Amino acid sequence: MNLWFRLLLMLLRRPWRKPVSAFDTTVVRMRVWPLDLDLNRHVTNGRYFTLSDVGRMDYVLRSGAFRVALRHRAVPIVGDVWGKFRRELKLFETFEIHTRMLGWDEKWSFIEHRFVKDGRVLGMVIMRGLFRSSKGTVLPAEFAVELGLPEQSPALPDWLAAWSASCDQLSGQLRAEEQ
Repeated sequence: MNLWFRLLLMLLRRPWRKPVSAFDTTVVRMRVWPLDLDLNRHVTNGRYFTLSDVGRMDYVLRSGAFRVALRHRAVPIVGDVWGKFRRELKLFETFEIHTRMLGWDEKWSFIEHRFVKDGRVLGMVIMRGLFRSSKGTVLPAEFAVELGLPEQSPALPDWLAAWSASCDQLSGQLRAEEQ
């Protein structure tokens, strides 16, 4: 339930937050609450993925991506998410989620969420997703052009391209198991 309050708080603050370019980094400030904790009394691993949704919503609203999605009558779809955890967050600590676009390929867009406290990256979540309408997937290059970006993505880091290829391979294996 507290995630709904966080989303509502982010939306209420939106009128005072400036729009950003699609390659800018957005920052959302939060605090660790009791419902974020696991039995070890630190933020549970799964909560990082959920908190990333709030950071991503802020990014989509401030970058104007929501307007492009509305024009296409498209909804965002998360395809895969990966997390790396370095340090823990404990009860009542404040932290920030820094969200930015890494780039895109023929099908997927890649978003990075860095969890930062006192200037240190405590964890990172990478998401690959897309926008889908009743006509199918909105091509990321087309989406980028409508956001005022070049059609060609910046070069994706090798580790990101490898991770995406691994996700595609696993998806193929899962489809094969269904038949």
